[in-house]
This record gives sequence, structure tokens and C-alpha cells, in this order.
Amino acid sequence: MAITAAQVKELREMTGAGMMDCKKALTATEGDMDKAVEFLREKGLATAQKKAGRVAAEGLCKTLVADDAKSAVVVEVNSETDFVAKNEKFQGYVADVAAQALTTSAADIDAFLAEPWALDTTKTVKEALAAQVAVIGENMNIRRFAQVKEDNGFVASYTHMGGKIGVLVDVETDVVNDAVKEMARNVAMQIAALKPQYTSDSEVSAEYIEHEKEILLAQIQNDPKESQKPEKVIQGMITGRIKKELKEICLLDQVYVKAEDGKQSVGKYVEEVAKANGAKITIKGFVRYETGDGIEKRQDDFAAEVAAQVAGK
Repeated sequence: MAITAAQVKELREMTGAGMMDCKKALTATEGDMDKAVEFLREKGLATAQKKAGRVAAEGLCKTLVADDAKSAVVVEVNSETDFVAKNEKFQGYVADVAAQALTTSAADIDAFLAEPWALDTTKTVKEALAAQVAVIGENMNIRRFAQVKEDNGFVASYTHMGGKIGVLVDVETDVVNDAVKEMARNVAMQIAALKPQYTSDSEVSAEYIEHEKEILLAQIQNDPKESQKPEKVIQGMITGRIKKELKEICLLDQVYVKAEDGKQSVGKYVEEVAKANGAKITIKGFVRYETGDGIEKRQDDFAAEVAAQVAGK
């Protein structure tokens, strides 16, 4: 099958691999994007799968915490341009969406869009959105929302880059004071900056670990030098690399960005604050939204550039 320039561009953005390597991977996997990513990783040509290396859509992520801090919500509302995302009317509308999402009983975005709009119950949330599109003059979308509740502690929130990233952190604690609140905010900032996938390694499935081991083994087998090492050494290498990866993707195992020694983990930082305040603290979970994450951007001139280069090879 013919491989398009758009496919090459997408794979390149996802993996960071070279253009021609991406074309070869897509050709070898008959255009299957997921298999092409695996192909590049096995060849050691992609360091990681970056599903949305370049944010594709504009808009805002908005967090809202209840007065008692026992519950909070984060919403993502998209717009076509960054210009509209900075518009006061748009920002006010997103704040209204967050206010409704904080107390909604809707289980998913479709149910949320179908419920009455709190500011005008003659309309549904979806109909009120359509009215805003007419007022602002640009296509908009309420993409998603997530509620977090914690009766035995509080929910902390953080927004970064004017709403490009929104974070909620579920903190179970028997002590709530300024020091504990500051800790929670620091953890939220960590999540915004380093984008963990899990809270702790206990959340990582055995299937994920086995899959990563298969990828690492394939990388070693494709390396002339490493593939000649004894099996025991190879297994040790794989175990070491898995441990390193988990420290990067699990929040509590990540190196705390504000650590003075550059070594302290987030988990140890939380323990340190707990001990200093005579508290029992558990980071139970988090939600991290990034505006446009995973949404494909409209094609630009780069696609034409890739097409020309591919055609010439």
C-alpha cells in the first residue's frame, strides 16, 4: 500500500525517529501506526512512544475546587485558535462549564452535554455551547471533565501556562495545614512538569511490564554488541532498564524537581513533610489534563515538504 506524507509526519511526531526510518516502518507494517511505533522501538530508533508530541488544539484546562476542598473538577474546553483561548468571554464560559461540572452527576461527557445548562435550564449544555459558538465566532468543544473527591483529606489543584495544563491531586491526610497544602501544590506542579502516567508502581500492570520487556529484548537483539552478551547479563540489563523507566513514569518514584540533593523522590518528600507535621499522608491519585493532548492538528506545509522528500528517495 502507498504510504502518505501525512502518515510519515504523524509517526515522526509520535516517535522522534527520522523521516525515512518512519517511512520504512510504515511500509513494513502496511501502514499500521501502532505496529510502526513498535517496529521503531524494537530497532532502537524511537526512545519512547510520544502519542502527542506536539499539542494539536487550542483552548483551556480549568480547575475548580469546592469551598471545603473535599471535591474538585478539571475540564478541557477547546477552541480553534489561541487568540480565542485568551478571550475574556471564552474564559468566562469555561469557568461556567467548570462550575457545572463540579457538581454534575453525569458519568461521561455525553451525559454532561445532554443535561440542562445551569445558567439557562431551557437549554442543554450542548445547546448552550452552540450559542457560545455563535457569539464567539469560532468552533468550540467541551472535550472532557474529571471529578476528584476526598472525604479524608483534600483535593489540591494547579494550572500551568495560563490554563494549558490542569492538575488535581487526591491527598488523604489527617492533618491539613499550610505546610501540607504547600506540599500538595508542589506535587501538583511536579505532575504538570514531568507528566507521570501512574501514582505508584503498584498501579502498573504485569502486562505492561511484560510488553516493555519484549521491546527491550528486541532492542538488545538488534544491537550487534549487546546481543552477544550472556543471557544472565541481558536479563539484568532489561530489569535495570525497566526499573529506570518506572522511576520516570510513576509519580512517587520520580526525582522531586525541587530536591536540594537532586536525588530525593517525590515519595520521600511526602514522607518528610508528613513526619515534620505529625501527619499520615497518602497521595492517592491525580488527574492531569493538557490542552489538545492527542488531538490531530490540521495539516501544514510540513506535510508537503515531507511528500517532496519521500518522492525523491
